[in-house]
Amino acid sequence: MGVSMVTVRELRESGVEIVHLRELGLQQLPDDQILGKAAAEQRVVLTFDLDFGHLLAASRAPYPSVVIMRLKDQRPSAVTPRLRLVINECEKQLADGVVILVAERGYRVRPLPIRPVSRQG
Repeated sequence: MGVSMVTVRELRESGVEIVHLRELGLQQLPDDQILGKAAAEQRVVLTFDLDFGHLLAASRAPYPSVVIMRLKDQRPSAVTPRLRLVINECEKQLADGVVILVAERGYRVRPLPIRPVSRQG
């Protein structure tokens, strides 16, 4: 969601199996249905939208993995290399079910399902 078609083409050219919802005519699909489709097809959601992380946390679902880009520069020249790096370095975790938050200085991996924080006292 929100990922440029330029990024999609470049990732595809580098060997990543990737489909943009726009290519399927599904760019207006609601977020929960996107997650359901991704889980059913064993795909990873690439997005700039924090709502996907919130939906996964609320559902406590173990899949699909989601990569959330939190970058100021959202041009393909900035996004594509970061996504390529995360996909290459986190291939196993992405297959197991994670949320990856990609920030300006690195990325953070959180396994799914997201468990609520227990509060003591």
